[in-house]
Formats: sequence, structure tokens, C-alpha cells
Amino acid sequence: MEALTEKYSYKDFASDQEVRWCPGCDDYVILRAMQKALPEIGVSRENIVFVSGIGCSSRFPYYMNTYGIHSIHGRAPAVATGVKLANENLSVWIITGDGDSMAIGGNHFIHLLRRNINLNIVLFNNEIYGLTKGQFSPTSSVGLKTKSSPYGNEQPPFSAGELALGARGKFYARVAGNNPKEMEDIFIQSEQFKGTALIEVLQNCVIFNNGCFSKYTDKNNKENQQLYVEHGKPMIFGKEKNKGIRLKGLQLEVVTIGENGVTENDLLVHDAKIEDPTLHLMLIRLSAPIVTGVIRAVTSTTLEDSMNEVTENVKKSSHFNSVDDLFFSGETYEVN
Repeated sequence: MEALTEKYSYKDFASDQEVRWCPGCDDYVILRAMQKALPEIGVSRENIVFVSGIGCSSRFPYYMNTYGIHSIHGRAPAVATGVKLANENLSVWIITGDGDSMAIGGNHFIHLLRRNINLNIVLFNNEIYGLTKGQFSPTSSVGLKTKSSPYGNEQPPFSAGELALGARGKFYARVAGNNPKEMEDIFIQSEQFKGTALIEVLQNCVIFNNGCFSKYTDKNNKENQQLYVEHGKPMIFGKEKNKGIRLKGLQLEVVTIGENGVTENDLLVHDAKIEDPTLHLMLIRLSAPIVTGVIRAVTSTTLEDSMNEVTENVKKSSHFNSVDDLFFSGETYEVN
């Protein structure tokens, strides 16, 4: 990819389209965080493509001053795969929701993660179908009363992070929808990562599922309810920065620095790059506090690299340089 010769600002990535989301929706925060992150990745606007499916989140490409495709329900991964494999130099971003990606698009979603194509997925998870007016989704909690579950949802939810690890995903991050600075940094890290990067945004739907993440994201308690992890740094959180995580047997334990002889040296140091997903799975499952930040970022061979290697090896060992060579390689005859 050619080096960027001009310096962008976030305004350069804002389109002339009227942004039409409900007032107070976290989608506005995600949009602005993306527009502020893109000038930092060093890619020209003409080399950036946003691909979406169907849902509130999928209006995103209209609001970005880049190339964009508003595709069909659940099929954004398939379209984005074609875009990326056709031109490896493009920075490709999939914008999707919990229903779009893990219900109708579940098959495409897991295979994209498995193949490890070098692109980014931003998953807006609000645990509800918003655009179609409030049906339960694959991430809705058990007991949630919705338009399609008036007596309470009885189906257990997917965990996006666990699903990603089950599909052999190499990069998974989680961020609260009201944390724009952390979101911006994670977007930059995901673009720098070579492989499929999944970013789950805990996005509040103010109309149909308001407050679904408030126990973690409310400004009065989020410092005590979120552990933001960074590779190579100890797992410390809390308003006073005196809480931490250590390993006790096969479980993670919340401890207080200074109590019962606990020091910072007793705390786990985050390793996002370790191949074994055991620690990453434990962090994904932890709920008090919930873990945000880049949880997993393991470098591995991408599908593009594998395909290019196979193609080159076949070329080297092939006796044919063209289709004509193949056609005329065996017994041939002419019809007069």
C-alpha cells in the first residue's frame, strides 16, 4: 500500500449525509471514534471500504466519506471477503450488529474468523433487534421481555468473544459504547493487526433495550466494574486503582492491593499474544468486573498469505504457462 502523502482530520471522513440514529444512541459515539481513528492509520480514503449488512448499525457506510457497500442481511462478511481478496491493499471494515452477525449471518461470521482474512469487524452489540422494533436477538439475556418474547426470552445468549475463540479467532477486543477514547485506540490497533480483528462494542439501544450494560458503563461505577487490559501490563482497575486480578487455582480472583499482603507483583500481567486461549477465555467470561480492551491479538498466517503461497508453488511446478498450453498438452485433433 502506498504511503499516505496528506494528513487527514476526522472531518475528512464525515460524509454529507444526515446522520439518522435515535438521539442518545451510542452509534454516534462509534461513528465519531472511527472518524477520529482513521486519520491515524495512514491509509488514503480511496483505499478504505466499509461493508455493512442490515440493521441500525448498517447505515454506517453512508456516514463515512470513503467507499462503502450496504449489502444484505448477514452477508457482509461474504461481500467483504470478496472485496479484500480482490484487492489486498484495501483497508476493509465490516459494520454489523448482534442479530446481523450471529443470527442470519452466523455461518458467514464464524467462517470469516476461521479463515483469518486481513480485515476488521466492528460488532455493535445492543442485545436486541433495534431496526425492526425490539425483538430478542442471539445475545439477549434470558428473561428479557421483548416484542417477540412477551413472557421473557427463554433462549440462552451467545457470547461474541467465546464464539470468536471457538472459531479460532486471532484478535478479539471489547469496549463500552460510551468510551470513545478507548474505542479509537482499539480501532487503530485492529487495523495494525494482520488478520481478522473482531471488536465488540457494548452499544446501548436507548429505545428498545435501554440500560442493558449500565451496570458496567454508568459513569458513577464504570471504573469499578470495568477492567481495561493492555498487553504487558498488570490487571489493575477501580476508581482508586487498587483492585486487581490474580489467578487462584483455575479461577480469576479479584483482590485489593494492600490487603492480606497482596502487592502488585501478585497480579496477573496481561498477555494478548499468547497462542493458548485459556487466559483469554477466562477474561472474556469474567463478569465482575467485565474485561474490556484488546483481549486477544495472536499473529498467524492470513488466508491471503496462504493462497498466495499455494499459487506461487503451483506456478513454479506447473508445466503450463497459459490456458493454451493446457489445452494443447495432450492428444489433440482438428475438425475440418
